[in-house]
This record gives sequence, C-alpha cells and structure tokens, in this order.
Amino acid sequence: MSGRFITFEGGEGAGKSTQIQCLAERLSAAGRNVVVTREPGGTPLAEQIRAVLLSGLAQRLGADGEAMLFAAARADHVDKVIRPALRAGRWVLCDRFSDSTRVYQGVAGGADAGMLAALDRVAVGRTQPDLTIILDVPVEVGLARAALRSKGNAPDRFERDEVALHEARRQAFLSIACAEPQRCVVVDAAQSEEATAHDVWQAVATRLSDRAA
Repeated sequence: MSGRFITFEGGEGAGKSTQIQCLAERLSAAGRNVVVTREPGGTPLAEQIRAVLLSGLAQRLGADGEAMLFAAARADHVDKVIRPALRAGRWVLCDRFSDSTRVYQGVAGGADAGMLAALDRVAVGRTQPDLTIILDVPVEVGLARAALRSKGNAPDRFERDEVALHEARRQAFLSIACAEPQRCVVVDAAQSEEATAHDVWQAVATRLSDRAA
C-alpha cells in the first residue's frame, strides 16, 4: 500500500476532530490526497452501529459485546474505506481506531485482551496505522471542552462516565504510547489549538518524512 494511515486517539474533549482537520488542510496544501474518517463510522453500516453504541443501547451487552460491535463496524470501515484509499496512495486520517477499543472496552472496561487481539486480527489484519497521535489532556479540561462542544445536548454513552474512569482511560492511552514508541507520539493537547497543531505536524514530518513534505 502506497498511502499513509494516521490515527488520532485520546480521551473525551482532547480535540481530535479539530487537529485532524488542521492536519488534513496542511497535507492537502502540500499536495497530498487526504481522506478524513472516524470510528465507529465511516460507512453507512458502521454509522448505524455508531448510533447504537453512543446512545448506550449496547451498554447492557457489557464490554465484550461492545467490543464485538466496534469490531464489526471496523471491519466494514477498513474493507470499504481505509484499505481502498491506502491502495490509491491517499493519506487516511482517522478519528479513533483499535487503540480506543483496547482502552475503553479493554483496560477500562475489563474485556479480555486476547479476545480483543483476535477481533483486531479479523477486523484489521495488516492494515495497521503508520502513526498514531495520542492527544493528551487532563480529564477535567477534556470534559469541560466536551460539554462546551455539545451545546447543551446530553452527553453520549462514554462522556457521562465518572471522572475516575476517564482518568483510567487517559493512563491507558499513555501506557500504549510507552509500549509502542515506534508507532505512537504523545502530543500535549492542553496547549492552544495552534501549538497543538504545530506539534502534530512536527510528529508527522519527523516520523513520515519520506512522504509528508
């Protein structure tokens, strides 16, 4: 595959959507063909699964059941959007991917790591990110941003969890970055939008220097 696959991870209110858009604009200006997508979602089927997951309807299935739904959505997304884009030489920027399932349903939710790995082999296979940007922000800051972003709408299934659980997820993302430094870069997302975007670009230009500039 001749394209590049970059995923963005982090807790609620970390600014993933904003930073993805900033990076997409900069890459496009540099002549790259960019595809912006998200998880769960990216295809009609995956968007339907997203609605079920974020509404909380799947919560009664437990972390294992939620993980299976995420994997089903991911398999369709990878097959219909991500893989074809990479084969066409495009840069795919994805808001969340497998790491979120490892964190939300695995470390914080209690789903078995072996089961999650098996689901990932089926849903993703070798289509793994070239680079993962983990946007790190204190939980209180992230939740305040998420509340502001919702403009009075009720928080989704994951936003309404307790602070301690959000903190566990934050630490889990940092642990993944520590364990896989060749793939992951942690960016301080508590700083300004512009400063964060600068650090994201530096990470991309450094790690993917053969293709970014």
